[in-house]
Amino acid sequence: MEGQCRSILPFFELSKALALKGIRVSLISTPRNLQRLPPIPQELAPQINLVGFPLPLVEGLPKNAKATIENISLEKVQYLKKAYDGLRAPFEELVAKVSPDWILVDFAPYWAPAIAFKYGIPCCFFIVFSAACCAFGGAPESLNGVNERKKVEDFTVVPGWIPFPSTIAFRPHEVHKIFQDASFDIPNASGVSDGYRFGSTIEGCRVVAVRTCNEFEEGYLDLLEKLYEKSVIPIGFRPPARKEREGSGNSWNDENKWDIAFHWLDAQPLRSVVFVGFGSGALEVQDGSGILSEGFESRTEGRGIVCIGWAPQQSIVAHPSIGGCLFHSGWGSIIEALTHGLALIILPFIADQGLNARLLEEKKLAFEVERNENDGSFTKISIAKALRLAMVEEEGEPLRIKAREMNPIFGNRELSNMYLDGFANFLKDNK
Repeated sequence: MEGQCRSILPFFELSKALALKGIRVSLISTPRNLQRLPPIPQELAPQINLVGFPLPLVEGLPKNAKATIENISLEKVQYLKKAYDGLRAPFEELVAKVSPDWILVDFAPYWAPAIAFKYGIPCCFFIVFSAACCAFGGAPESLNGVNERKKVEDFTVVPGWIPFPSTIAFRPHEVHKIFQDASFDIPNASGVSDGYRFGSTIEGCRVVAVRTCNEFEEGYLDLLEKLYEKSVIPIGFRPPARKEREGSGNSWNDENKWDIAFHWLDAQPLRSVVFVGFGSGALEVQDGSGILSEGFESRTEGRGIVCIGWAPQQSIVAHPSIGGCLFHSGWGSIIEALTHGLALIILPFIADQGLNARLLEEKKLAFEVERNENDGSFTKISIAKALRLAMVEEEGEPLRIKAREMNPIFGNRELSNMYLDGFANFLKDNK
């Protein structure tokens, strides 16, 4: 059972991968989230059942809101979680009727493990964050409120339970944002905090699966097993399948704008272009109004292309002219970028992005844009400096080499399939 739109794609890809192993899957989310998914490959269609549960209406949530990227500002997401908790009854009804061998959950339906236990069904928490990010959160009881970290300063240092050298901690401005949104440690409109959801889901599940691998995060994975006191299974990065170029015919493109963008990319030298994108969650203005200064596009004509709205990111970062990414350091985008060995320029904004940024810096895989530690502000000069370091200056060559060395790990489908085989066999053997 998947919680929010931003995390549905990893669940969808895992569903397809498990279906290839002969496992029948029902993927549960809201109808609108399911409608956004790519078509299920014909050969897998008999193995995958999409189940849509309509969200109940709750005060504070727009009537037409069905997903975190659709007509919902960040401060309204708490009402989406409140609505999502209204799906507990239909979910239990489905479980009682179908009696599945396993239930795999996101953190939002923290009540799902209790339903699984009631009907004698093993439950697995599929975590779509990095293991390092989870390690920073600590043990379940810490996430559930028994936590000595109460002040901003407590979150800007590496926690004492990480026993090896690490840089995983928030910057002051990132912690201010978390406290401001009252999202992780403080109960929101749903009555519980995100930390409580996360911790309760860990406690209620038999096993935890993480979208990572030992080759990249072995130390943090070993630590999670000790913190969670249960098996933690890496399932690999599940790199996106290489796609054919997406042009006319997609939901955004009525005027072949992506055809134009790709033709422009075709004319650029190898690894000379930077892809700049901050994820669907960062875009609240669908028509681009107010985002760009007047005359920006005409001043930059020929040097780059600006496209507002949905973008075929997988196809873009796979293009040979792309050499680097300036982005928010979301875990899914990190996987996509390092699958192609791209240099990373990072500018984290919300949630786990700051911790992912520290992980990339720890592994010497990214340059983070310099910004004010307290308010998070940055300048065009700091953006330009980070871009030059990552893309052209000699000082950045070790980073570019290191990023290319990640391709055999992040883009290795055989390695990913090995992890998936282990996970699928575990599910079959322990149902």
